[in-house]
Amino acid sequence: MTIKIVPLGAGQDVGRSCILVTLGGKNIMFDCGMHMGYNDERRFPDFTYISKTGEFTEILDAVIISHFHLDHCGALPFFTEMCGYDGPIYMTHPTKAICPILLEDYRKITVERKGETNFFTSQMIKSCMKKVIPVNLHQTISVDDDLEIKAYYAGHVLGAAMFYIRVGEESVVYTGDYNMTPDRHLGSAWIDKMRPDVLITESTYATTIRDSKRSRERDFLKKVHDCVAAGGKVIIPVFALGRAQELCILVETYWERMDLKVPIYFSAGLTEKANHYYKLFINWTNEKIKSTFVQRNMFDFKHIKPWNRSYVDLPGAMVVFATPGMLNVGTSLEVFKKWAPDPNNMVIMPGYCVAGTVGAKVLQGQKVIDVDPFTKIQVNLQVRNLSFSAHADAKGIMQLIRQCEPKNVVLVHGEKEKMGFLKSKIMKEFGIPSFDPANGETIELETSKAIYADISVDLLKSSIQKMREIKNTQSVLNTYGPQSVDREMHIDSVRPHSQIPVEGVLLMEPDKYGPPKMHIVDADQVVLPESKQPPPEQHDLSFELVKSINIPKINLDLPDESDLRNVLVGILFRRFEQTVGKDIPITQTQDGVQMRSVFVGYDEDKSTDVDQIIIRWNYNDEDLACRALGIVNMALPEVS
Repeated sequence: MTIKIVPLGAGQDVGRSCILVTLGGKNIMFDCGMHMGYNDERRFPDFTYISKTGEFTEILDAVIISHFHLDHCGALPFFTEMCGYDGPIYMTHPTKAICPILLEDYRKITVERKGETNFFTSQMIKSCMKKVIPVNLHQTISVDDDLEIKAYYAGHVLGAAMFYIRVGEESVVYTGDYNMTPDRHLGSAWIDKMRPDVLITESTYATTIRDSKRSRERDFLKKVHDCVAAGGKVIIPVFALGRAQELCILVETYWERMDLKVPIYFSAGLTEKANHYYKLFINWTNEKIKSTFVQRNMFDFKHIKPWNRSYVDLPGAMVVFATPGMLNVGTSLEVFKKWAPDPNNMVIMPGYCVAGTVGAKVLQGQKVIDVDPFTKIQVNLQVRNLSFSAHADAKGIMQLIRQCEPKNVVLVHGEKEKMGFLKSKIMKEFGIPSFDPANGETIELETSKAIYADISVDLLKSSIQKMREIKNTQSVLNTYGPQSVDREMHIDSVRPHSQIPVEGVLLMEPDKYGPPKMHIVDADQVVLPESKQPPPEQHDLSFELVKSINIPKINLDLPDESDLRNVLVGILFRRFEQTVGKDIPITQTQDGVQMRSVFVGYDEDKSTDVDQIIIRWNYNDEDLACRALGIVNMALPEVS
């Protein structure tokens, strides 16, 4: 089977997230975003890749939106109402509640301020949201008889989710944006050990490892305090929901503690609505917010007041949280234009800025910024970049891979050079194939076909019990001492296990109507035909592997075959002694090397004049036989 992945957006780029995945004959689109760096046709994904005739509903089985940020949902009304997609759309309850608010703000800026005409309307946003099917965390949704989806907590912003998709035995995890570090109002991302065929992960901070959060918070507060103490103004561009609440809680707490009187303003009209959504979806916040919510609402700020446009020319120090977060449009850009020429003022960029936005140009150190053909900004104010972005850093991405254990990794939503570095790191550390496709580039991944086998209940019970005894007795004795064994074994007895090693025998039963039926049974339960029954006192299953090797006899200058046998046996004995000799007794015989039931020896096929290595072993020593084969492969060249 094959899984196909094509980024229509966010391929070697940040913004316009839209990933098309095909697995098990099903087509799923993950996210449908806009690009903040473009105002032309490039701002939306190229949907003609899916269908040039507009047959999107017939081709796509589902659209899944990971969270409410516009670079992940901004093109959704355009796709559904103007392109004609009429199929199911899935997102979490908070995302469904907040999405239309941000989409309407985006529409107002584009149509009413910039004057564009060919754009989606307010009614289109409402019609689009009627198609949405909300999902709960850890709820398995059956889209049809074959396709299942399940949402996991992603942190990042209120309602953000990672999605697990399964069709038959093929599976994909799509992360959207996520954060592996808890913050002041949200918890950290978490997912089961899914072992999917593919993990599609964002890589915005692919090469960044952030310092401690407490250190960043201390640095942020010091810079704000120093600037306002000197009479300067501080502008902090943020998005209305997410980092805004995080930084507002931080500054509000500091102002209260220091008894500061400098005014703080929040420019977004979404403040009250944001508080409403945090109250409504309080279960999506972290434990501290939940526990204090009974006494007071952490988002009802005492020191932070609503912004009025007339305040921009007021004298004296002040702090303004202004939206949006990349200085590309809106209040943040208006305030920045006014305050940028004064070196006493400061701008603090707390998050990632897409290439092409004013925020990105500010971070590049440009002193004169062209906003449009008629507007230039002289940048003399102090520029600070303190990352409070709710994206996972390189360490967090590696942590998620370790947690999820995928068979392949595809990187999206990142810069090409940084993704290349992370890709090589993933392959080196985990040995997992990794890819970073560009927009429009198709990745095809072969998946293994599952083989079903039933297992006897007695064997499964004995395997679980054996695993518990070995695991708990050894690890607990080493870590805690003998007195803790009973308690830890009790805890482990009620803890679910994702893996259970089973030692049994695989039996194949012929079936004239289909493939053989597989049964895993205890070795003592195997019943062989009477002619092949072993002696009553011995019950053994043995295997033999013959491997052809390439021996340059002419270079060895050996007089006869016996000398060649002795040389090869000596080479193998020394290799085995170096690698496994400390743990397992090894015996060298005239014909080969013996390690428990594993025998490795030399033979020659007289009919073809080909040299061969024979490996024989008992089923109990399967692992040792595999090690032996690996050593043989490295010690002796194979026939080409």
